[in-house]
Amino acid sequence: MAKTKAESVEKSAEEVVESKPVKGVAKLEEEGDIAADYLEALLDIADLDGDIDIDVENDRASLAIVGGKLSHLVGRDGEVLDAIQELTRLAVQTATGDRSRLMLDIDNFRANRRKELTKLAGEMAEEAKSTGNSIKLSPMNAFERKIIHDTIQELGLSSESDGEDPHRYVVIFPA
Repeated sequence: MAKTKAESVEKSAEEVVESKPVKGVAKLEEEGDIAADYLEALLDIADLDGDIDIDVENDRASLAIVGGKLSHLVGRDGEVLDAIQELTRLAVQTATGDRSRLMLDIDNFRANRRKELTKLAGEMAEEAKSTGNSIKLSPMNAFERKIIHDTIQELGLSSESDGEDPHRYVVIFPA
């Protein structure tokens, strides 16, 4: 029997999904090791102390530089941290040939920010529920918006990002 056009498109979509590579834990650990080597060299060049913790969480390599006096590597609102993370991702991509989604934390900045944003999302969700109005938050980077979206979803509400970077923000909708 001849396939209909819809069946052919559906089959093609399934093949694309099946052929899309999913990074395994071993590949993510390799990314973490490459990133750690890069960051060690960077710390040595800058003559800074710090230990590097490597982990795999949420299908991405996760690194944290702890110890020493590192707050200047975070910068105002994490701007320097974001730049170092991007350079580290590029170093991993150069070594592996694959784009990296690794996350970097320095001096617990991201961990502390995650706690603050989770609390903010909970408070804003309550406000949206009690007033019945949508809540528009201040502009945030992609990392921060993701935390808000994930928390809002866990609370049973919905949210969406609006605007253009660097002024992109989250809108929280009442139930």
